[in-house]
Amino acid sequence: MNRASRLTAILDLLAARGEVSVEELAERFDASAATIRRDLDSLSERRLLTRTHGGAVAQSVAYELPIRYKSHQRTSQKDRIAQAASALVAPGSVVGLSGGTTTTAIATALAAREDLADQELTVVTNAVNIAAQLATRPDIKVVVTGGVIHSRSYELVGPFVELLLAGIALDIAFIGVNAVSAEGMASTHDEREAAVNRLMASRARRAVIVADSSKIGGSAFAAVGGADLFPTLLTDDGVAAADRAALRDAGYEVLLAD
Repeated sequence: MNRASRLTAILDLLAARGEVSVEELAERFDASAATIRRDLDSLSERRLLTRTHGGAVAQSVAYELPIRYKSHQRTSQKDRIAQAASALVAPGSVVGLSGGTTTTAIATALAAREDLADQELTVVTNAVNIAAQLATRPDIKVVVTGGVIHSRSYELVGPFVELLLAGIALDIAFIGVNAVSAEGMASTHDEREAAVNRLMASRARRAVIVADSSKIGGSAFAAVGGADLFPTLLTDDGVAAADRAALRDAGYEVLLAD
């Protein structure tokens, strides 16, 4: 296995398990411990993992992981959220989907609904992976915003996105975020994604934050908005009772996917 393939395999394993050890990786890839340490150091320098004594962890990543490595995390919760989100969509609706692993799961759930075929569903997204996923469905009209692609999230960002979104109306928008604070402020790691998410939400008759329970109670770099922009927050039943109460006090309708 060449080095590039090994680095990708290490990140895939880390995304699935949350932590890895030098000893384990050396055995798995038939490489020396020194080689694995250099690999982990290289990935750490690129902020794709956090080094620990004897290995690495994903939980403390200092910067947002590329979406392909996050897709294996908390899949059960995201699938439940996706099914609950899909149930909020009526046939013939115009649906906005921001980028992210949870909204990608929502796209999968929408594509599986046979009842949406009778009345064309329109999906507006700035995520090229979601657009590609839905492009094979002739009964779903897919509208892709313009913009510059963000390599980590596959989201299109920038003024071209804003020009398109400013001229359309959405029935419902599902916005993925990196964190929702105890005070109810949703945020992302990237200010350009935050701007697009904010505008997409403002163009919808109903805007819904979709975030698994691990994202509740934290904060990220760029603020997106609060309950005045997103009346509804859809999460899983792993969110603490105190956090649910705080979010409701902040003005959210909190929906739990079971």
